[in-house]
Amino acid sequence: MPTADVLIHTRTAGYRHDSIPDGAAALTELAAELGRTAETFEDPGASTPERLARCAVVVLLSTTGNVLTPEGRTALEAYLRGGGALLAVHAAANAEPDWPFYGELLGTRFDGHPEVQPGTLLVAPGDHPATAPLPPRWERTDEWYTFTSAPRGVRVLARADETSYRGGAHGDDHPLVWCREVDRGRFLFTALGHAPEAYRDPLFRAHLAGALSWLTT
Repeated sequence: MPTADVLIHTRTAGYRHDSIPDGAAALTELAAELGRTAETFEDPGASTPERLARCAVVVLLSTTGNVLTPEGRTALEAYLRGGGALLAVHAAANAEPDWPFYGELLGTRFDGHPEVQPGTLLVAPGDHPATAPLPPRWERTDEWYTFTSAPRGVRVLARADETSYRGGAHGDDHPLVWCREVDRGRFLFTALGHAPEAYRDPLFRAHLAGALSWLTT
């Protein structure tokens, strides 16, 4: 079976974003810049222990609904706890809704969003690779996700400035990008990346490249 350093999972069992092909192409290009190969797949049974053991990062790219088999869930959890890495992008916040481990990993759950519109992210100071290339106030147009609560047990890398757009639901504490370590593994979530053109934006690509870099360190 083909293997790759970066496995990009794009299966959906709910809403399917038009940006998925653009996201997969961008992540493949960014992986190549890091000297890694990438493979996009949708087979729910493909996340086997043997395959995961040979990959540096798994990406859930706007996956929605239950996209893994029970065996795939077990394999992914073991992979991550054993030192693997997982990048969850945008609608991946709405994946695996009845899998407790994934809910604990995210630290919250997707709850909705207002209409796509311009807004501002407040980027946390520091040298995290996923946000180091970004300005302190990052203005962009996106789908500004809300969550059932603030994520628990995570390092927040960027928050929404709810005064910059309509329909915010969290006030001053609205994380949109965060990361955490779980046992020996690493996890990073970015709520950004709704539209196809996002994956051609140099700053967003730098954000994703930094995330991949941190996850593979």
